[in-house]
Amino acid sequence: MINAIDQSGILAISTRLQRLGELLRKDGQQIYKAHGIDFEPKWFPVIYSLHANESLSVVEIANEIGYTHPSTISLLKELEAKKLVRSRKDKTDTRKRMISLTEKGQQLVTQMKPVWDIITAALNDLTNSTHNIMNAVNEVEARFKEKSFFERAEEIRKEQGRQ
Repeated sequence: MINAIDQSGILAISTRLQRLGELLRKDGQQIYKAHGIDFEPKWFPVIYSLHANESLSVVEIANEIGYTHPSTISLLKELEAKKLVRSRKDKTDTRKRMISLTEKGQQLVTQMKPVWDIITAALNDLTNSTHNIMNAVNEVEARFKEKSFFERAEEIRKEQGRQ
């Protein structure tokens, strides 16, 4: 039986994507656990960005991962509590905090790299469909940069003569 959210089609795209994200995070956590790694998939964007960039400011991390500043701060607090990242004041601008992986964080990344290969292969298998979701996501993100969802809705509202 199809539920109301599934029946609503495009109107519930955000809910459907969130649901898919939850399924991926839940299984991702199981994959890490099966490999003896204590890791929350929600930490991945910060850990991966710091792995790729060595050191970033809080604002740079937020921009890199596309999260709000408060959400990024919340993740960083969790990662600091786990001793996976450390922060220090920037040498040139003391108002800015620079974040980097700790030794423990770097060791975790080394442990996770082979698992990332497995996850990548499993995700490629999962998304290998007629309408590849990564291609669609890339296209929608590019279109969002051209004109936001809100801007599009406002144009439609004005075209329909609604206030």
